Amino acid sequence: MDDETAWALLATERRAFADALDPLTPEQWATPSLCEGWTVRDVVAHTMVGPTTSMAAAMRAMALSGFRFDRANQRMAAARAGLPTDELVATLRERADSRFVPPGGTWVMPLTDLFVHRLDCLEPLGTTTDRPLDPWPVMLDFLVSRKARLAFVGRGLPSLTYATTDVDWSGGTGPRVEGPAEALALAIMRRGVRLDELAGPGSGALAAWARR
Repeated sequence: MDDETAWALLATERRAFADALDPLTPEQWATPSLCEGWTVRDVVAHTMVGPTTSMAAAMRAMALSGFRFDRANQRMAAARAGLPTDELVATLRERADSRFVPPGGTWVMPLTDLFVHRLDCLEPLGTTTDRPLDPWPVMLDFLVSRKARLAFVGRGLPSLTYATTDVDWSGGTGPRVEGPAEALALAIMRRGVRLDELAGPGSGALAAWARR
């Protein structure tokens, strides 16, 4: 995927996410997401950090957080979580074309962040969106890479052959685990849901990793 295609895709998917958020009730906004300790509202606020943050502000948050990326992210997300939900959704649309990336990052980071966090919000609500699966291979390539260990996946991801059953993708080496792209991505991101959709000799190792 070339850069222009990727940024256009990210803008489209941000607007689609905003459409999915529009009808949510206050109770749904307060529902615990798949991100431990965060509600749907908190996760949406987090997805707005990149599009609404200047590089200077990001570096300032990093400095205040001891240059820990995860802590800086939490700090910036918390600052936005108090905004009215309609403002969060409106900003998601207005800043859909943002090309902000973390220092040293590329577009695959905000793209993966959006796709995974959309699932974090909508899975607990039992809500689905009819979005294309074609982008998942490039994001799964990233998730099983060393670079993803810094801020996405964490250390210790099992050495397996990961494969999708709904798009043409595989990566890694070792016992095979396969399943739908979304279910596989959620497991790699240590979300203990949809594990029953995984199969293969490596599925037990990945499920154990996701539940830890």
